[in-house]
Amino acid sequence: MRRTLIAGNWKMNGCLANNAILLADLKALVNPQESVEVAVCVPSPYLAQCRDLLRDTTIMLGAQDVSARSHGAYSGEVSAPMLQDFGCRFVIIGHSERRSYHGETDQSVGLKTVAALAAGLTPIVCVGESLAQREANQTEAVVGEQLDAVLDAVLDTVPAAELARLVIAYEPVWAIGTGKTATPQMAQEVHAVLREKLAARNATAAQSVQILYGGSMKPDNARELLAMPDIDGGLIGGAALKASDFVAIINSAV
Repeated sequence: MRRTLIAGNWKMNGCLANNAILLADLKALVNPQESVEVAVCVPSPYLAQCRDLLRDTTIMLGAQDVSARSHGAYSGEVSAPMLQDFGCRFVIIGHSERRSYHGETDQSVGLKTVAALAAGLTPIVCVGESLAQREANQTEAVVGEQLDAVLDAVLDTVPAAELARLVIAYEPVWAIGTGKTATPQMAQEVHAVLREKLAARNATAAQSVQILYGGSMKPDNARELLAMPDIDGGLIGGAALKASDFVAIINSAV
């Protein structure tokens, strides 16, 4: 039985004061549940603060990006061992904003995924299609190519069983911040395709990999989305910045 994972992506938001308020509210409102995992993925400058504030809680810490390299003369980069050193459990890789604004490719996402796994981190690997690609009926091909690049990179370097450590997040780019939302059935169709892709590489691992929905999950649509058989949680953007909304989504999974 796969546990549900609700992971908040704060994106480039936060400050010391507001972070402390948000996490204090979450600690007061989140009730530990065996069936639900909760994480917050925060900007790198705040990893130490959030690590300290989340100590002795069940809320796990994550980062929003990672370098494909472990160390060296790469100014501005943050390595997977550094994230691990700050208590990170998760790291988001290949978010659509990284792909769009920073030119990340399927291949670079694969290399970052390998680096995260090597450091003991759980990569939340994002895949998704644009509105133009969806309207051209290219969804399955696009997300399939994105996932294949990651699976190829992982299987070139680690045993096939390592696939079980992946988390995949389907984020339809056309449904992020646009007011559009995929119906639960539309989301489930893509999640099922992704699980089939995983099963073709390792059937056992495919049954344990969590596949999250990252297309503007909110309190009013979370329960229906999370009821789908292949939707194992959510990668939450804007709603993760308001404790009451984030906790309402978490409670929808219970």
